[in-house]
Amino acid sequence: MKNIFVGNLSFGVTEDTIRALFEAHGSVSRVNIVTDRDTGQPRGFGFVEMPNDGEGEKAIAALNGTDVDGRTLNVNEARPKAERS
Repeated sequence: MKNIFVGNLSFGVTEDTIRALFEAHGSVSRVNIVTDRDTGQPRGFGFVEMPNDGEGEKAIAALNGTDVDGRTLNVNEARPKAERS
């Protein structure tokens, strides 16, 4: 399972748009665009889960630096979530 961080998203991009971008490189199990908990507005980044590590690596290499809705995507492997105290 490859968890991929997708940053610098335009605020108008949808989960379907992101899914379509990544599905060109392999199967996608989940897409999550992070939203502000108070306003519900997108925060400009999200995560994509791809079950096949090889396809995930291929998608990262192909999509990092790609222009979507006038914004250059920052795509890389997501770091593990930090523990909160």
